[in-house]
Amino acid sequence: MAGLTVVGMGTAEWVNALDNTELLAEPVAEQLRNLATLEPTLVSQALVSAIDPQFADTEAMTEHYAMDLNLSCNCVLVAGKREGEERVAAAVVRATTKADVNHTIKKTLNVRKCSFWPQDKAVEASGMEYGGITPVGVPEAWNLLIDARVAEGYCVVGSGLRRSKLALPGALLAALPGAQVIEGLATE
Repeated sequence: MAGLTVVGMGTAEWVNALDNTELLAEPVAEQLRNLATLEPTLVSQALVSAIDPQFADTEAMTEHYAMDLNLSCNCVLVAGKREGEERVAAAVVRATTKADVNHTIKKTLNVRKCSFWPQDKAVEASGMEYGGITPVGVPEAWNLLIDARVAEGYCVVGSGLRRSKLALPGALLAALPGAQVIEGLATE
């Protein structure tokens, strides 16, 4: 399949995600397939691109593939406890911002203290590779928090694998089961 050209997405070759599920972690492919029955128009706009894994980190990827940093989004996993229960969140913010872990996320989770999840725990629980963890396909028991700026326009996120990236409409992220779009989830 010939690559699609998407403004701002640089030199990477973008192709339809559902037609190229070998470039997606299994939980990601499964959620996209499931969501395609409910939101076919949004899912049809989901693209994937193979990348060199050494350029999987945001800054390296945007520089190497001449991508617009404003399109890139990060998915961070954070957790806190309340009444003995661990509350986990996948928070998605634009790469040009920082997740407000100590205020907005902590308040949303209703926990006293909130911190980033350790790498090994994040990988095991998500079924995705570190550096490729994405909001698409996270466990349903997790809180899925989307900064309002991410819900607008296109965004580039992980694919669940370090060797590829997903590009999709922010509206698709907002349509994921359990997603909460939150104003001020991230700070400048």
